[in-house]
Amino acid sequence: MTDSQLIREIKDGNVDMYASLMSRYQKKILSFVYHMLKSAKLEMLAEDLTSETFYKAYRSLHSFREIDATFSTWLYTIARNTVLSELRKQKATHVSLDDTTYIPAAPAEAAPENQLLRNEKVSMVREAINSLPEKQRSALILREYDGLDYQEIANILGQTVSSVKSLLFRARASVKIQLESYFAEPTLIKEFEEMKLR
Repeated sequence: MTDSQLIREIKDGNVDMYASLMSRYQKKILSFVYHMLKSAKLEMLAEDLTSETFYKAYRSLHSFREIDATFSTWLYTIARNTVLSELRKQKATHVSLDDTTYIPAAPAEAAPENQLLRNEKVSMVREAINSLPEKQRSALILREYDGLDYQEIANILGQTVSSVKSLLFRARASVKIQLESYFAEPTLIKEFEEMKLR
């Protein structure tokens, strides 16, 4: 069943279908919200703001029109606005005591020193992304983490496609400059490119 079919069912009163629609996007929206909150060290709010995003989407679903945007674009826009609203409220005053909470655990067979090195690289890339201006960070997260195309990102950010390309160019250049000294060795540069900013 397509998103459109699910939305029609929900609008016709079959509200149980909203769970199906949520399950399609829950991980992606949670990931997006998490990465947006990371710069303010508020990632512990990611699940709450994801729930709030789906609640807002449900309440406004009657006004959603496919001719204006795809459902995913509309949902990402709600998620972004929800995060920005929360960041304004919080004024970014929280400081996380454990910055490595969400770094994936090492596979059992991985050597501890390799996992430490990888965690250090991931942490540095995340810090570089978190230091970007909000629109650059949003564009980079939507492109690299969520795999959205330029038009989808443009719709979510309220920008043109060429503006999105410019934001992404500046974001990547900034991240690369910040990591330049760390990834100075040729073998490390290759590893960085293979990380795809994850």
